[in-house]
Amino acid sequence: MNSIPRALVVEDDRAWQQILVELLTDAGFHVDSAADARSALASLRAVPHRLAVIDLSLAGPDHRNRDGLDILAAVRESDPGCTTLLLTGFATVELAVSVLNEYGATTCLRKETFRRHHFRQLIREIMAQPPLMPSETNHPSLSPVIAASNNQESVSAHILVVDDDAGWRSVLREILTDAGHRVAACRGYGEALAVLQSQNIDLAIVDLALSPASRNEQTAGGYRLLQNMQQRHIPMLVLSGIASPREIEQIYDTYAIHNFLEKQHFDRRGFLHVIAQALAAAPAPLLAALTPREREVLELLAQGLSNKDIARRLVISPNTVKRHTLALFAKLGVKSRAAAVAKFLAVTSPLRGQPLP
Repeated sequence: MNSIPRALVVEDDRAWQQILVELLTDAGFHVDSAADARSALASLRAVPHRLAVIDLSLAGPDHRNRDGLDILAAVRESDPGCTTLLLTGFATVELAVSVLNEYGATTCLRKETFRRHHFRQLIREIMAQPPLMPSETNHPSLSPVIAASNNQESVSAHILVVDDDAGWRSVLREILTDAGHRVAACRGYGEALAVLQSQNIDLAIVDLALSPASRNEQTAGGYRLLQNMQQRHIPMLVLSGIASPREIEQIYDTYAIHNFLEKQHFDRRGFLHVIAQALAAAPAPLLAALTPREREVLELLAQGLSNKDIARRLVISPNTVKRHTLALFAKLGVKSRAAAVAKFLAVTSPLRGQPLP
């Protein structure tokens, strides 16, 4: 039996076809190529493929046709073990939503932002996972990374999505809901703040470039939201297409986010893998019931500080510290400082992999 994986490149532009064939050959594939729908369908019927890279618009009188979508549908029907990638120069958010959710593609790549090293990394990630099974192709938003590689039950979480683009809100909601999570999707800072004040959120996904409240606040909403959620100890991911490398570094340093994902390189499987990692590293649900101030008091208790020292550190009275302490005792189900600290250490130190200060 031939162990060399087979790939199909469906691209009518000779230069792009050559680039893709070269990259896939270097990655260890035996590559079939086609320039039109008829040839592509013939290749699909002839042999099974591990991977297919398909251009949206193929040769024909209408240079902006969407013949590639027909090929995606044919792959899903006749070769369900094949992972598909759509490549296009006419990408829109609506198209990405359709490709991910209706046609079961892994991702939608834009030609104008195509980078060889990103493509190679994507192929390595795909090949590191087992081939898709037919049951998985019936649910295109189910991630094989999560379904096949985790030896634990998937965790259902309440996830906040904040993005002022309706298309991105839709695709993220669909992916997360199909993965078993509950989703609160918001358009901007005000809606998100209302959710944070009324609901327990396990993880937040925030776009930086929220619609501004004024012309002088082009990105204030996203950054203010990160600050607010950090005070609430809510794990955060940023999904954005605007930040420079310097801004990304500053965001990591300032807000302690779990990950920064770029929209132009969005990948459904990688996205769900990051979600699983973020949830696994998040504080235990036991601590989610604490208010931000109660969490601060508990952290200082864990450092061995007295009520008077905690009051001085937080600029509050010792009586207020005592009131917060009694409240967190009740929420944690304990009756002493030592028991509260022990429970806190049990659910934080092993997850974060580092001792408390």
